[in-house]
Amino acid sequence: MKIRNIDLGPRPLLLAPMEDVTDIGFRLLCRRMGAAMVYSEFVASDALVRSVPKTFEKLRVSPDERPVAIQIYGRFPEAMRDAAQIVEETAHPDILDLNFGCPVKRVAGKGAGAGMLQNVPLMLDITRAVVDAVSIPVTVKTRLGWDAEHKIIPQLAEQLQDCGIEALTIHGRTRAQMYTGTADWTLIGEVKRNPRIHIPIIGNGDLRTPEDVRRAFDDYGVDACMVGRATFGQPWIFREMLSGTPLTIDEKYETLKEQIRQSIERIGERRGILHIRRHLAATPLFKGIPNFRDLRIAMLRADTQDELFHILQRVRPLIPES
Repeated sequence: MKIRNIDLGPRPLLLAPMEDVTDIGFRLLCRRMGAAMVYSEFVASDALVRSVPKTFEKLRVSPDERPVAIQIYGRFPEAMRDAAQIVEETAHPDILDLNFGCPVKRVAGKGAGAGMLQNVPLMLDITRAVVDAVSIPVTVKTRLGWDAEHKIIPQLAEQLQDCGIEALTIHGRTRAQMYTGTADWTLIGEVKRNPRIHIPIIGNGDLRTPEDVRRAFDDYGVDACMVGRATFGQPWIFREMLSGTPLTIDEKYETLKEQIRQSIERIGERRGILHIRRHLAATPLFKGIPNFRDLRIAMLRADTQDELFHILQRVRPLIPES
C-alpha cells in the first residue's frame, strides 16, 4: 500500500491517533512492534494558530518513528489551513491527517471532529483549503455518519477524494454510537469496492486479534487496518497480529516495564506514572490473576518508579502462562 511515495508494504497495520495515548514514546514503541505508520494525538488548529506552548509539544517527531502522521482538528477553514502550514513547517510529518471522526462532546458538540458529519459542505471546504495549503499528502479519518439514519460515508468518500485527499480512514461506527455496540464494516467494504474510489481505504474499529485483521483484509478488501483502543497496555499487539503468534509472558512483561520507563524519562516521574496508569489498568497481561484487586489498586496508586516496579515484581509470578 502506498500513500503518494510512502510505501507501507502489504497489509500494513497503523496505530490510530488517540488523545493522551499516542505520545512520542508510545508511537516509538508501537513502531518497533510492527506498526507500519503511527499517528499523533489530535492537535487543535485554534491552539496552534494562537501558539499555545503545550500544543506545540504534540508536534515533536522522532526520526525513528517515521513514517508518522500528525492529525489536526477544528471547524474553521482559515484556522485549519494555517494550522496545517504550521504543522508542515514545524514537525515535517510524512502525512497530515484531518480529524472528522472524534465523537466526544467537547469536540463534536462544537462542530469539529465528527460534528463535521452534520455540515458536509464545511467539511469539504476545510479539506480543500488544507490540501491546497501544504505539499505533503493530506488524509482524512471519519465515521460512517452522524447516526443510523445518516450513514453518508459512501457518497462522502467520493466527495473527499475529489477534494484531493490521498487516503481515507473509516471507523465503522456512527457518531451517535460513540464507542458502543459493534463496528459495522459492511459500508467500509462498500466504499472500497466502489470503482470510482482510487485512494487507499483504511479500516478501523474492533480490531483486537489476528483473526479480526485477517477478516478485515480478506472480507472487506481494505488497504490497511488501523488499530486503536486494543493497543492500550499492549503495544505488542502489532507483532502478534502480524505474526499470528503470541509473545511470551516475559516479553510482554518486559515491554510493559519499558513503556513505564519511557513515560517517566520523557515527562518526569510523577507525570509519567499518571500517564501510564491508563495502560496498566487496561493491559490484558494481568487478566486471570486470582484475588488481584488489592494489588491492582496498589499498582495504580504507586507514586514512584521504585514502588511501581516493586509491585510488578510481586505480580509477575502470579501472571497465568497462557
